[in-house]
Amino acid sequence: MSYNSIGLSAKKSLALSDDLNDLLANFQRYYQNLRGIHWNIKGKRFFDLHVKFEELYTDANIKVDEIAERILTLGGVPLHTFEDYIANAKVPVGKNITKDEEAIRLIVESLTQLLLIERDILKTSDEADDEGTNSMMSDFITEQEKTVWMMKAWLAEEI
Repeated sequence: MSYNSIGLSAKKSLALSDDLNDLLANFQRYYQNLRGIHWNIKGKRFFDLHVKFEELYTDANIKVDEIAERILTLGGVPLHTFEDYIANAKVPVGKNITKDEEAIRLIVESLTQLLLIERDILKTSDEADDEGTNSMMSDFITEQEKTVWMMKAWLAEEI
C-alpha cells in the first residue's frame, strides 16, 4: 500500500476527496439557499430571521473553505464551478422563498441531506484512519444536529 505525505493510504485519501467534493457541492447549494432566503425573507419575523440567516450563511461559507482545504490536504482537487455543483448537489434548491416557515423547512431539509452525506464520510474516513476528516465531520454533525433541533423547535415540531 502506498501512503501520502500525511501518512494515509493514497488510494483511500483520493476516494475520500471525491466524497468530500460531493459534500462541497451540497454545501455550496446550501450556502446559496441561505443567501437567497436572507435577502428575500419578508414578514413580521424579518429582523430576527434576517440576522439568523446571515449567521448561518457565514458559517456555511467557512465550512465550504474548510472542506475544500481538506480535499487539497488529501491530494484531491476541489470542485469549483457552478456546473460541478449543480451536477453533484442533492440539497434542494430554494428559489424565491419569502415566507418564514418555508425558509426554515428548507434549512431543515438541507441540513438533513448534509448530515446523511457527512455520516457516510465519517464511516469512510474512520475506515481509512483519517482522523482529520473524522474530526471535521464530527464537528459538523454535532453543530448541525443542534441547528436542526432549534429549527424544529421554532416550527413547533418534534425532531
